[in-house]
Amino acid sequence: MNPKFTEIHAAADFLGPGAIEVPAFQTEITDLVQRRGIFGRRIKQVPATGHPSRFFEETTIPAPAASSGFVDPRNIVAPLVTPTRVERSVPFKALVAQINYNLFDMELGQQQSQFAYLQAKDLADTVDGVLRTHDVALWNGNDTSLSSPTTAQYFGAAAQIAAGGNTVTIGTVQSIVDGLKSTVAQMLSNTSFGVRPTAIYANPVLLDLIDREAKQEFNAILNTKELAAGLTVKTLSTQAGELPLIPEWTLSYTGTPGSGSAVLPAYIVTEDMIKYHWLSDPNPRIFQLGVPGSLASQYVVVKFGGLVVKGANYAHYQVLVDR
Repeated sequence: MNPKFTEIHAAADFLGPGAIEVPAFQTEITDLVQRRGIFGRRIKQVPATGHPSRFFEETTIPAPAASSGFVDPRNIVAPLVTPTRVERSVPFKALVAQINYNLFDMELGQQQSQFAYLQAKDLADTVDGVLRTHDVALWNGNDTSLSSPTTAQYFGAAAQIAAGGNTVTIGTVQSIVDGLKSTVAQMLSNTSFGVRPTAIYANPVLLDLIDREAKQEFNAILNTKELAAGLTVKTLSTQAGELPLIPEWTLSYTGTPGSGSAVLPAYIVTEDMIKYHWLSDPNPRIFQLGVPGSLASQYVVVKFGGLVVKGANYAHYQVLVDR
């Protein structure tokens, strides 16, 4: 067996008379990693009724037709009416992550007295990582059905709205602002449902195009609105009032804007109609497992729930912008 030795030159930054400089690090770790999206923090969180979580949706009220509802006041014959209600369901999905702390590494870190907060940070970051995956899947989950799930992910809001059939495309030479405003007006003109959209979600790149168009084409500066502390967004004046233009980094787009082949989606939504059904707790829960023979501390982060876009075929709209 041939022992090998490493000179201190390999670890030292400088060696000289009266000086040995070894690598040292700031105890604070630079961290500007993208975490949560806005959508997941704004939609309603409701306790589930079971697995799947069930609810009823009323699609028509018991109203008589004009041809049979108006009768001779001296010969009243009342038409029979009945409401129409449909049973809906939301399947549960499980989102999990595990982080292990090696006993040797933890004790070594404690003895060095560096990065003392690291264990707590890594556990908190794991929770944030679960919520980040959750927020991305709220829009982009690849399941295709609420009644007959096909994958382990959520049935994303974007796919649910698209499946509802309300989609419009704004061509490369058409006005984005006019297209959004006319779509909102069309939603409000629905004679069957009292639709009141509350927000427009899109990638920040598309919202920048809207802002530029408003300045160039209409010589207008979009108003601003504070949604929450530290979150101020632009608004678009529509027939439904000033709708906030919410930048959502989880909504991706294809192509390069300006090339003529890019497609940037925007979603006009009625936020009260979008709900996340949770089991036990709307927040991720942390479970500490028993210490195995490796003496590693094991923590598992778990979140159970499912997303439903109620009224996907009338209360929301997908707008595809070609640029």
